Amino acid sequence: MEARIVTLPGDGCGPEVVAEGIKALGATADRFGHRFIIEEALIGGTAIDATGNPLPGATLEACRNADAVLLGAVGGPKWSDPTAPVRPEQGLLGLRQELKLYANLRPVCLYAELLEASPIRLEQLAGVDLVVVRELTGGIYFGPRRESSRDEAAAYDTMTYTADEIRRIAHIAFRLAQKRRGKVTAVDKANVLATSRLWRRVVKQVAEAYPDVTLEFMLVDAAAMNLIRRPAEFDVILTANMFGDILSDEASMLSGSMGMLPSASLGEESIGVYEPIHGSAPDIAGKGVVNPLATILSVAMLLRHSLELDAEARAVEQAVAAVLAQGYRTPDIHADGTTLVGTAAMGDFVTERIEIAQR
Repeated sequence: MEARIVTLPGDGCGPEVVAEGIKALGATADRFGHRFIIEEALIGGTAIDATGNPLPGATLEACRNADAVLLGAVGGPKWSDPTAPVRPEQGLLGLRQELKLYANLRPVCLYAELLEASPIRLEQLAGVDLVVVRELTGGIYFGPRRESSRDEAAAYDTMTYTADEIRRIAHIAFRLAQKRRGKVTAVDKANVLATSRLWRRVVKQVAEAYPDVTLEFMLVDAAAMNLIRRPAEFDVILTANMFGDILSDEASMLSGSMGMLPSASLGEESIGVYEPIHGSAPDIAGKGVVNPLATILSVAMLLRHSLELDAEARAVEQAVAAVLAQGYRTPDIHADGTTLVGTAAMGDFVTERIEIAQR
């Protein structure tokens, strides 16, 4: 097949990890006989520097015409003033809104070779395999707000949701659970928030269409505790924008490093934006030490969800597993008895395994 993929390297370590994702795409295309047309565009801080806009019109147009988007990271100290009227994060939020990407999938699957890298006790990690399904274009990040000026002592951000916004993300969670272990945990703060009580009503309604899926509700503070205390009991976690943002970062520590976790942002159309969950990591950017595996695993999600190339996605995932089994590690997951490698070398090792994958 032929597919057009737009890459948005962005800021900090973004260009380094996206370069390794492109290697994986190239190896997959060669091995399975596809043609992937790669186009690069600006987003975030680098886009502000070049155009004054964190999401230039040319970038948005390129993404709309693509089959999928691979993104690195946005932000960094140069653009860190939270009161600035134009900020890198606006580019990412704007992209999600413009492409109508309302569902963020963040899988957490542990590799046996990395269990020692996790700060959680080994006996609690057995059987952990979960996905956080986060609503992405509503809630407190997008509701009415008031910024405070230097002379004002009040500000507000408003969490708003409609039943339709909740319903569409709930269907994605339940359909995903049907393909997994058949359980949805809806996380909210219904004892305090009116929006959470709306979430509960709508999710219960949606659940009636999925009698083969077990539904439970859990308050977000309890969910935060149980992600550490009994993480293996979760299958699909369904939650609102801000809660999902926080819980998925917490869940990343189960794997030992944010550098291991991919994500997919999806909507009604086949196009999606795929990115590692980590940020721009300015402290290590440019040093050739950042872990590219989250980006490479995001490539696997891109192949599966936007291009419907499941065998190719499995080949990428198996290549990552094989390289870890061989003992290669970037600094964030390095331990005694393993081989320390840099960003490009890790990407090369994965690429080599893809090149010999079974077709």
